[in-house]
Amino acid sequence: MDMFVVNSKVLERKVKISNSNGMHARPATKFAEIANKYSSEIHVKTKNKEVEGKSIIDLLTLGAENGTEIVICAKGIDAVEALDALEGLVKSKFEEEFMEIRKGIAVSPGVVIREAFMFESEGYRIPRHIIRKEEVESEIFRLEKAIEDSKKEIDDLEKKVSEDLGSEIGAIFGTHRMILQDARLKNEVVEKIKKVNFTPEFAVSLALRVYIRKFQDVNDTYLSERVSDIFDVERRLLRNLLGEKREELKNLAQEVVLVAHDLTPSQTASLDTEKVKGFATDVGGRTSHTAIVARALGIPAVVGLGTITTDVFGGDTVIVDGNHGIVIVRPDAETLATYQSKVKSIHVFEEKLATELKDQPSTMRDGRHIGIYGNIEFPKDISVNVKYGAEGIGLYRTEFLYLGSPRPPTEEEHLEAYSTVVRELKDKPVIIRTLDLGADKFTYGDDRKEGNPFLGCRSIRYCFENPAIFKIQLRAILRASALGNVKILFPLISSLQELRRAKQMVWETMEELDKEKIPFSKNINMGVMIEVPSAVMIADMLAKECDFFSIGTNDLIQYSLAVDRNNERVAYLYCPVHPAILRLLKIAIKAAADNNIPVGICGEMGSEVEYAVPLIGLGLTEFSVSPATIIPEIKKIVRSVTYEKAKEVADTACQFDDPEKTINYLRNIAIEILPEAF
Repeated sequence: MDMFVVNSKVLERKVKISNSNGMHARPATKFAEIANKYSSEIHVKTKNKEVEGKSIIDLLTLGAENGTEIVICAKGIDAVEALDALEGLVKSKFEEEFMEIRKGIAVSPGVVIREAFMFESEGYRIPRHIIRKEEVESEIFRLEKAIEDSKKEIDDLEKKVSEDLGSEIGAIFGTHRMILQDARLKNEVVEKIKKVNFTPEFAVSLALRVYIRKFQDVNDTYLSERVSDIFDVERRLLRNLLGEKREELKNLAQEVVLVAHDLTPSQTASLDTEKVKGFATDVGGRTSHTAIVARALGIPAVVGLGTITTDVFGGDTVIVDGNHGIVIVRPDAETLATYQSKVKSIHVFEEKLATELKDQPSTMRDGRHIGIYGNIEFPKDISVNVKYGAEGIGLYRTEFLYLGSPRPPTEEEHLEAYSTVVRELKDKPVIIRTLDLGADKFTYGDDRKEGNPFLGCRSIRYCFENPAIFKIQLRAILRASALGNVKILFPLISSLQELRRAKQMVWETMEELDKEKIPFSKNINMGVMIEVPSAVMIADMLAKECDFFSIGTNDLIQYSLAVDRNNERVAYLYCPVHPAILRLLKIAIKAAADNNIPVGICGEMGSEVEYAVPLIGLGLTEFSVSPATIIPEIKKIVRSVTYEKAKEVADTACQFDDPEKTINYLRNIAIEILPEAF
């Protein structure tokens, strides 16, 4: 009898919503998931409304924000257990405000603390605004217009695809149309606008993201892959809703940490570093070109985090620790205070070191000089390199001149970019690498797909296949050489014949300029980028026909160890001090020394302070690094050791058969010299 009474009685629990974002999509999903585990009837009430507690959509319509008091009601045989679980969930802030620590791959040093900006693939974020009651009708009208515009776009797309590729392929877009025509979905969006006063953009996002999560949770490959259809519909609707009002990444109003699934090199290079102070991505590798650009921009970055885009909400406080490959989401007070202190210490250390060493020579204790240069992408990067004491530019990556333009840059545009740098550096050397397009960087005007682009038509091969584009660049480089100390660097040289062909094209270009009476340096130095194993094995032959070597360790390690540098699944195999890599470096550096030509390093290995001493010990004569803030640290290392000590360290490092032992040994040596950097 007592059991019957309990079962028929409605039990209640009052609890206050305390998570900062309120009962939005993810908390509502968690609440409904737990509620559905119990047989009891469950409802949730606020002052103005009561909804079904097992329905995600109903829960979202409550509009329960931070500070809202809700009443959870349950009636049934397991009502007490259900109330205990649901009350606990709400009091735990829906388990989403506890600090989360994610380990990824550190690709750009530094520490930054900012609010998260969730980067959508379209390049804008979804505004999360509430509208006034008097705007409801006009906003619903705007929603309906966006739906109709989206339907028309899909109809036109389906027709075109059917004509070009057949009706079976075109029919794919019928699914998109059906989603847009779904009356229940539209009603859910309209209800959010009417009852909760959400903007159509936010209402569309909330409604569709619920379905996206449902599809993702289905244990069926075909159905889970349909998520892309819903994402496509969401993007299309948002694009039509936002129109000119959409907030683009380049127009951010405040400083943020960018959180994205992935960023292309061009997107990364286009970031406004006045506003984007760091980034974290689901995918990526240590030496992807996206990572390289991040280092050049000098913003902390961690990649290969797996699910960071689902762990973070826009507006969450995020710490990006680019020194240790850690991202901390919603840090607690103690962690936040610790990292705020760390940020301040890093800044003080960098400025102090830069001030002390900027005008000091990068000379070893026994008088041997080691050149320290900077890597740049754009002319605007020069000022920060000069500030931190760069002796010149050891690698000017020129492919980024192609960013944001529907056509390749003209000769005059090339010349302007180069001459700006040369004039600012006066007589200091500027090594300009010829176009390194392809692989994980774009290729202009070429839609052909390659099964393995890293082994395909990229870099110097692309230039040979597109001589007109190559000649335009060579003309500009040669013209810039009349203004200062310019050198040419050829990437991805794998044979002596490629070097000879590249040099021949330079000489032909010289003849053209000579006939046109355009000034240039007839004695311009031409160097080889050593970045494939074959170049190392014939380094003695190449050294006899070029003026300098620059070792590109990013590709050299990738090709030698058969490790895709963009694949986070095999990132652990990418190791600069693998015994094979150290042996290859030794061969290349010795070939340069035997032929009396300078040899530098422009790959990311050269920007790691723990590798500076053994590289010098192997005979390296120059470093070209990024970000510029690392220059004083490398200089400090150089000025703290003798060449004999460096050779001793290099010899010891080459004797280890376990890369982990090598890393620990070298790190301990670097820590003795520069403990603040670790």
